[in-house]
Amino acid sequence: MTRSLINPDDPFERQREKLLTIIDVLMRRVEQGNDQSGAAYAQFERAAQLEDQVRARTRDLEQALDLLNQSNARLADANRATEAARQDLANAIETVQEGFALFGPDDVLVMCNSRFGMHMHDIAARLKPGLRFDDYVALVSRSQNLCLPEGESPQDWALARLARHRDTHVIFNVQFRDDCWIQVSEHRTGDGGTVILQTDVTDIIRTERDQRGKLLDDQARVVRATLDHISQGVCIFDARARMIGWNARAGELLAVPRNRFRAGLAFADLLERLRDRIELDDNVSVAALHDWAYQDGPRPPLRFEMRRDGRIEGGGMVLNAFAQEMPDRGFVFSLTDVSNERRAIAALSRANETLEARVTARTLELEDALANAERANATRSRFVAAASHDLLQPLSAAKLFLASMEDEPLSGRGQEALGKARSALGSVEAMLDALLDISRLESGRLSVNIGPVPLGPLLERLGSEFAPLAAAKGLRLTIRSTDCVVQSDATYLRRILQNLIANAIRYTDTGGVLVGLRPAGREAVRAEVIDTGPGIPEQEYENVFREFHRLNARASASEGLGLGLAIVERAAALLGHNIRLVSRLGHGTRFAVRMDRAAAPPPAEGDATGVAPRRRPRHDLIGLLVENDDSLRRALVHLLEGWGINMLDTADATEAEALLDEIGIQPDFMLIDNQLETRLTGLDLVAALRARHGPIPARLITAERSDDLRAQAATHGVAILYKPIDTRILERFVASIG
Repeated sequence: MTRSLINPDDPFERQREKLLTIIDVLMRRVEQGNDQSGAAYAQFERAAQLEDQVRARTRDLEQALDLLNQSNARLADANRATEAARQDLANAIETVQEGFALFGPDDVLVMCNSRFGMHMHDIAARLKPGLRFDDYVALVSRSQNLCLPEGESPQDWALARLARHRDTHVIFNVQFRDDCWIQVSEHRTGDGGTVILQTDVTDIIRTERDQRGKLLDDQARVVRATLDHISQGVCIFDARARMIGWNARAGELLAVPRNRFRAGLAFADLLERLRDRIELDDNVSVAALHDWAYQDGPRPPLRFEMRRDGRIEGGGMVLNAFAQEMPDRGFVFSLTDVSNERRAIAALSRANETLEARVTARTLELEDALANAERANATRSRFVAAASHDLLQPLSAAKLFLASMEDEPLSGRGQEALGKARSALGSVEAMLDALLDISRLESGRLSVNIGPVPLGPLLERLGSEFAPLAAAKGLRLTIRSTDCVVQSDATYLRRILQNLIANAIRYTDTGGVLVGLRPAGREAVRAEVIDTGPGIPEQEYENVFREFHRLNARASASEGLGLGLAIVERAAALLGHNIRLVSRLGHGTRFAVRMDRAAAPPPAEGDATGVAPRRRPRHDLIGLLVENDDSLRRALVHLLEGWGINMLDTADATEAEALLDEIGIQPDFMLIDNQLETRLTGLDLVAALRARHGPIPARLITAERSDDLRAQAATHGVAILYKPIDTRILERFVASIG
């Protein structure tokens, strides 16, 4: 085995040094030795070869050294570029408005900006590269600025935060002191690292909270108004069966004093108070009710009956109770008085028991049952009328507030908004008028004043009323003038023709609407409303006169409730007028109202149908307003004071009399609501004030449109101002006071 004189692993300088030493030794031996066999020459030759090898190796090593230097130079350039890129990245994330942090795949913090850890100044100095993620979570959980949820410790918060860290994407909000909030977004990178963004959402959350609070307040007012105006008793309980809402009707039905109802009253305590007062039916018991309210699982709807104050035959009351769970685990408990229905059922049962023995008594009892049914139907109509009456109060206030804005300088956008609001309130008023009309017509107690009615002025006013509506749809509205006089009621004849014209315009898209008269023999005429609309199929002739029926559902709810033709049919039957319908699909429809002719009435003093020139009220007037509805009273005062009138406003008769006695001033006019929360009516108060202060001009404010009230008001010499109040009529009344 050949041994090498040079170690290849030695450095280049060391190998060169060894080779030179070997060559020097060999040369000396050649010069000093006497080798006749040629060994010296062989050694010299070997030394020369070694020198050539040294030179070749030296060149190779020099080339390798050059390559190494070039590689080192490129590596240095790459390091400088990397450092520059890293600095650029650091500068970039520092300019980001959100907090930014990057954790590596090993959950160690690689970099972050100065906003990372915002609102946590006590730990900001410790958020540096090299920090582990679990240490970062521990620091945050112990920060003095972190607001932990109620009942949660820093350790619980840290464990929950680390559990979220296992998800690929996480977004959640964190609250800090001074009501500050940040949104934390955590996302995984491709190599398993984690990017965390912290966004300050304080302003957003505060704004949403304010808006949510306003919305909840509005909803609470609506719920309260609804509860106070329904005939059912309602109690609302939260998830822990504690009372959070109720209405006065519930206390009346349960015979519980109002002061006993309070927020937080437990359902169990309410049951205990009622245990000795009520008797439940066989399907449920007090214990079962308690178990239903406090069970952990879902509560099925529960319906049962309870009796109060003994048997119904002895004057007791029967209540239909219904309990149902809400989505938040609370529940609603409602009560309906069904005593009358149960009494009717009991009466029918007794009649059936004696059917064979008392045929005559059976007939009478059946008549009683029919009367009960009719009373129930009348009650429904009265309920509609009462509900509509209650809605007229805020509607009147809204119209008065809008009217007070008409003289104010508004921008074009404000004028447009005011017009739209007035139009919307007009639609609501029209719908309420329709509900009131249909309820009065169905009640069967409506009285009419039949007499001569000139059709010319009536049709002229209807033409002026509907001309803008027809023009807005591009339709021709033609009203044929006439001097004909018919036997009818002016108010309801106008409502009949008004509904027919409105219906024709609503369902006609092109062409026009014609209103005119045709003779129907010598003693009668037909008022006809003809349109060029789509027509009505023959099979729908009867259906169009049904309540809430709108052909093809073309009209929106804002355009009516589908009561127009139902009112036409009932009012015509009440007046003894015949209604005829003829229609052709694609060509149009004709409605005809047949009426008897009448002799012309004597001319009235003045022009009752014309519109008097507008006069502004005097600014030195003093008016007295007695209105128990706060919103309507404020609206009237706001409107009248805007006209420059000094108003004395009170809520009831006692307060009004005391105020006039105290200030010693006689008002120039009075506006008095007829339904006051005292023993006196509005008419009684007018009479009392006139007896003490003289014949003061007055108007009675009411939503009741009965003939009895009109007669009573006429007896007292007081005109009626109906709700919703027409500001033009009110202004003419005040302006007439000299």
